[in-house]
Amino acid sequence: MEGNRVQDEQGGPLGAEATRLMLGLRAYAADYTELTRHLADWLGVHAGDAAALAEILWAEDRDDPLTPARLARRVHLSSGATSALLNRLERAGLLVRTREASDRRVVTLRSAPAVAVEARAFFAPLGRHVGAALGAHPAAEVAAAADLLEAVHRAMADAAAEVAALPPRGRAD
Repeated sequence: MEGNRVQDEQGGPLGAEATRLMLGLRAYAADYTELTRHLADWLGVHAGDAAALAEILWAEDRDDPLTPARLARRVHLSSGATSALLNRLERAGLLVRTREASDRRVVTLRSAPAVAVEARAFFAPLGRHVGAALGAHPAAEVAAAADLLEAVHRAMADAAAEVAALPPRGRAD
């Protein structure tokens, strides 16, 4: 991006609709961050802890619970920092660690039962409003948007991998 403009592969600006889409994605990211701050305030925890709990809740909803290592990757923390975060969530009564896998060394992260019920109530307005927004469009249009978002996600992951390989600013290796 040059300033706030989306660029094509040659570095030239893309059209107004592509720029509008990118601005919409940036607004979505800001809205998600704000919702996470509200969750943190509601729970009485740090925003990073609330973001981690949200990841645990989303994974539970997909019936694909997280392990500490998978959570660490999702929230970009070291193993030690993730362990400290999980300890805080557990002490706050927000998290339980279980051993559900056939390999009993594998720890599964679950929200505490009461928290799962409360979180559904907290996220109910989000589900209602987003559901109404999506329901106002034909299923084929929503599917096309989902396909587009998956492609943008892959492109952003590729870009992140590319910039992660850059030497730190001011150092030419």
